[in-house]
Amino acid sequence: MTSHAAAVGRTGALGVLWRFSRPHTLLGTFISAIGLYVVAVAELPGSGLDHLFWVMVAGTGVNIAIVGVNQITDVEIDRINKPHLPLAAGELSREAAWRIVLVAAAVPVVLALTQGVLETAAVAAALAVGAAYSLPPVRLKRFPLVASLCISGVRAIAVNLGMYGHFALAFGGSAAIPAAVWALTLFVLPFSFAIAVLKDVPDMEGDRRYRVATFTVRLGPRRAARLGVGALVVAYAGMITLGPLLVSDADGLVLAGGHALALALLLIWARGADADDPAGFTAFYMRVWVLFFAEYALVPLAVLAG
Repeated sequence: MTSHAAAVGRTGALGVLWRFSRPHTLLGTFISAIGLYVVAVAELPGSGLDHLFWVMVAGTGVNIAIVGVNQITDVEIDRINKPHLPLAAGELSREAAWRIVLVAAAVPVVLALTQGVLETAAVAAALAVGAAYSLPPVRLKRFPLVASLCISGVRAIAVNLGMYGHFALAFGGSAAIPAAVWALTLFVLPFSFAIAVLKDVPDMEGDRRYRVATFTVRLGPRRAARLGVGALVVAYAGMITLGPLLVSDADGLVLAGGHALALALLLIWARGADADDPAGFTAFYMRVWVLFFAEYALVPLAVLAG
């Protein structure tokens, strides 16, 4: 193989791995870590970019392991719903996917074991929930409410409380969680529930064919879309009204005003989203992820401005 062909092969392999990692979820993990790091630096006496780096490495491993297992167990469904994914497209074998998942899971476990009980518990919980979500015989994704709570639990509790707890202990503070992180956690609970509901709206055909009883299959795409958007509205309304009261050390105007602007964008985008148009609704769903990313900039900004 020539050097050029080898380079092309490596680029192609990296592209497959990147798509296998489900980039929007991976970016969500990165941005969550950065936002929580900023809050920790503002609240605690210490700092250290090395801690942020290793948290992001561990988060990457957990993320790839969870989404990887899901793709391995959903190949047939994805051939209908997401044929561009590497396994569904035949660009990656199951054996290679399992090797990636096992390495991705091992890295955060090893890192967590060197850091203590809190980190180990957070990593183990996230991996266990991710496995139970996808793998038979448990396969919790068969039960829409439980499946949504799985995603909410990992994104809201394991990520926010686990990552911040790591920073707190590493920076010389206690494991006490500040109000800003509690507010983020409470916000992300309904937001992650909404993500879990909305991601299935464009996927009704494959889920129905393989008898995965998502909210979309049970309620229909339009009602499921309203349920997801309603959960987002609840999250934003809570932060607009209660956020400034609960997070006393943050700038209330930034907190309330920023969330009001985000809510306005959400409602504008939701009006143009057609739940019966899978491609169009997928575009709306990805915009919801942009709002998720923005949350981890907005709350730290309000804390720094407070």
